[in-house]
Amino acid sequence: MTLLHYRKTLAAFALLLVLAATYWLMNARCFQLVGELVCRGDSTRAQVALTFDDAPVPQTTEAVLATLAEKQVRGTFFAIGAQMAAQPQLAQRIVAAGHQLANHSWSHPRFLLKSPAFIAREIDDTEAQIRAAGYRGKAYFRPPYGKKLLGLPWVLKQRGMTTVMWDVDADRFRAQGVEAMAVQTVAAARPGSIILLHPFCADECAADRAALPQIIDGLRARGLEPVTVAELLEGAR
Repeated sequence: MTLLHYRKTLAAFALLLVLAATYWLMNARCFQLVGELVCRGDSTRAQVALTFDDAPVPQTTEAVLATLAEKQVRGTFFAIGAQMAAQPQLAQRIVAAGHQLANHSWSHPRFLLKSPAFIAREIDDTEAQIRAAGYRGKAYFRPPYGKKLLGLPWVLKQRGMTTVMWDVDADRFRAQGVEAMAVQTVAAARPGSIILLHPFCADECAADRAALPQIIDGLRARGLEPVTVAELLEGAR
């Protein structure tokens, strides 16, 4: 092998390593380069956090709120700013019912190769809607699609905001049917787990809504009490 070929091979290998590292970092559940990230809470308390992405949506949000009220459970709603602006009364209903309202960006983009100014607008405009709805707790953020590299964590760090990921993805079990989805989600949970659900879209997400009561009952049968992310991370309130 000539020196030129050797250098080309080395450069190609280095590029592959960079791409692999970038892909891993972009999708890492429990790691980011800067700022605070959590993917689960304190494992010494028999609590888990129920989290609901992409709120609020008319009708389906009311259905989720009704289930949580019936079961006397408080959850964390990761909300999209544009949807809160279009349905401010729903965001207010979430807060009035005692749930946590958290930031899921303004337009639900993938935060890859975005400018700091774009990222800041997505976060700040959504946070303004959360405060307008009456929520006064600590600010938490969940990246859409769970995607993040350096820009998003850096902007969040400047604002003192924590990235919240998850360690149990209930949607992984959706294709197995409602009963199996509930059983598998409960089986995967452990003290401190943060459970991800997407219950708000009309059709595809129907399984999440149908499984929610069974998930709550199953968690309690195992001695795990569902709480908000704030309660899980900051202690009982």
